[in-house]
Amino acid sequence: MEQGFALLALCIGLFFISILYSSVGHGGASGYLAVLSLTTYSQMDSAWLKQHAWVLNLAVAGIAFYHYSQSGHHTVSKSLPFIVASIPFAFIGGYLKVDGAVYDTLLSLTLLYAALRLLLNEENSTTQVFEPKPIQAYSFGGGIGFLSGIIGVGGGIFLSPILLLKKWATPKSAAATAALFIWVNSAAGLLGATASGQLTLEMSTLLPFLFAVGIGGLLGSKYGSQRARPKTVQNILIAVLLIASVKRITELFV
Repeated sequence: MEQGFALLALCIGLFFISILYSSVGHGGASGYLAVLSLTTYSQMDSAWLKQHAWVLNLAVAGIAFYHYSQSGHHTVSKSLPFIVASIPFAFIGGYLKVDGAVYDTLLSLTLLYAALRLLLNEENSTTQVFEPKPIQAYSFGGGIGFLSGIIGVGGGIFLSPILLLKKWATPKSAAATAALFIWVNSAAGLLGATASGQLTLEMSTLLPFLFAVGIGGLLGSKYGSQRARPKTVQNILIAVLLIASVKRITELFV
């Protein structure tokens, strides 16, 4: 009974995380890792955590990309350079086995970064955008892909603010690009994990998680392709990310 209640509470948490992230074209891996790190799943090794987060990413980012592209916000030429550069590096990052303090430090900093980005982010109303130079797009794409592969996220929490701050995309076109970028990186990371013999997916665990994030991703991305994300849910997510990052950082010194 207690175990069933814990699973329900976890799925509800994943559901709300997927709504928030999908509303801006993200898969939600950093949020899922934050929630999982507050449960008994935090005892699982780094390979298990990031692989399961990638699978959830594939589901949610795929749904988000569909809605944003259907709404006319995706430009292939804008996404392609970032994606082409990210694929091999995400594969390499997923191939590498990073354990212990190194992984915990990287994950903690990622969660903290995501929280601060959400906290400090203001709606970008600028309609004038510029095309990035090819070397810039390839450099950022490759770097984000590698970091995403190591940590176990899709890279949207890094790519979206870069696109907006450098005025390479409007908020909604950035969301469309991020969704496709996340999907490709997550797939490449899983392939890298498979090639290195680290694949440890548990379908019995994944199925309820996929059901929760699938519904959340459907609702969030459909809403987000037309309007901004809800401020209240954003603040809740910031709190979860901060708590999770502080929890992991504290564990490094205990």
